[in-house]
Amino acid sequence: MQMLINGKFTDSVSGERFDVANPATGKVIEAVPKGTPEDIRAAVDAAVIAQKSWARVPIFERANILYRFLDIVDENKESLARTLSAENGKPIAEARAEIGNVRIGFSGFIEHAKHFYDSIIPAGTEAGQQNNVQLVTREPVGVVACIIPFNFPCDLFDQKVAPALMMGNAAIVLPSSDNPLTLLRLSGMLAEAGVPAGVIGCVTAPGKVKAEIAKDRRIGLITLTGSTEVGIETAKAAAENLIPCALELGGNDAFIVLDDADIDLAAEELIWGRMYNTGQVCCASKRFIVQNAVKEAFTQKVIEKIKARKYGDPAEEDTQIACLISENAAIKTEGQVAKTVEQGGKILIGGKRRGAYYDPTVIADVPKDADVAKDMEIFAPVVPIIGFGTDEEAIEIANSSVFGLSSCVFSQDFKRAWKVASRMEAGAAVINGASFFRSFEMPFGGRKYSGIGTEGVMSTFEEMTRVKTIVLKNIVE
Repeated sequence: MQMLINGKFTDSVSGERFDVANPATGKVIEAVPKGTPEDIRAAVDAAVIAQKSWARVPIFERANILYRFLDIVDENKESLARTLSAENGKPIAEARAEIGNVRIGFSGFIEHAKHFYDSIIPAGTEAGQQNNVQLVTREPVGVVACIIPFNFPCDLFDQKVAPALMMGNAAIVLPSSDNPLTLLRLSGMLAEAGVPAGVIGCVTAPGKVKAEIAKDRRIGLITLTGSTEVGIETAKAAAENLIPCALELGGNDAFIVLDDADIDLAAEELIWGRMYNTGQVCCASKRFIVQNAVKEAFTQKVIEKIKARKYGDPAEEDTQIACLISENAAIKTEGQVAKTVEQGGKILIGGKRRGAYYDPTVIADVPKDADVAKDMEIFAPVVPIIGFGTDEEAIEIANSSVFGLSSCVFSQDFKRAWKVASRMEAGAAVINGASFFRSFEMPFGGRKYSGIGTEGVMSTFEEMTRVKTIVLKNIVE
């Protein structure tokens, strides 16, 4: 495969390539260009020119082009899902669901764009302004750099590229080097559907090279989903040129189970909210804070449900939990689990690694001052269980983290659940459901070290546009 720059698939100026391997098997799937700073500048050069014409294309025409793109995706949905599963290691059923989300996400942004209206400040609203009408408009930011991680590449392509294009911006996609193939294909399908040359680009570049885009003052917005460390470094570089950033970063979401909770429901939601994508989810529940009176019963139900899941090859139709994105990711998890055990935790099931596979793991008796109970984010199917006595203690543990992406609480007393949910320091709080909840419509984003800004149909257009006020002076007599 090649990169997409200025409407053409091309190699890197260096001629170098790197392999993309299937993490489940270790076999090389494809080689892609190893992008350089020169390649990124070429993509920006083309985008700056092309965006000006694209901004003048009427919204309904942009919508028609993106709907043609969705038809092309539908025609290729099985092969796209196969590509995604192979390069990512996620179960094929989950890969199909993610490809299915492309139509849901894009159509939400397409339709909202048709109703994203300007505002008017009427004459006479303010003393001295009796003769003046002020039209508050939104204009494109220009070129949007879309930095996308490995775990949900297509969902985040939807969240970033669709609103960028519908608002008249150009979009440069910078996928993870672990799995760029599906996004290269989707970018090419946008070009095939009629998005003009330069308006959509996709550059496959290592992480340090991606950072170069934050140094280009022609970029209008950087929208990044990734680790907190990368987000902070990107924001620092962008600040040198006052480039706005929308950052969705790490999380260590609290999953609180109160003593009056429906334990069966809580255990079922844990499976969905922690085991999906083999635990590699920013807003997955990662700290399981369970009231002591129900801790043993809850733990046993969770173990039973984990044992009932099919764990293995992501290409098999009935696989529910598969491998991590790489062997290095599994090795990191191995070290994090060992540290949790050193700090007092006890492994009840799992705790074993084989290549990129890390067994679903439950760790009991985790102290509330352990690293995993606060700031150590484990990106894997690991369930650390932390006991507590009172609701106040549960809130204290939940808020002890530097992260604040999402959260959840289980209780059959709605007033009690609401009190806990309202006091958790997070961008979202789910009652009687796992923190792994994200619709395309909702504004999604975190607090503290979990990021800046939100994205979703309800809010992304604010990030993707600039305000301009056009004054009709003395228009009213």
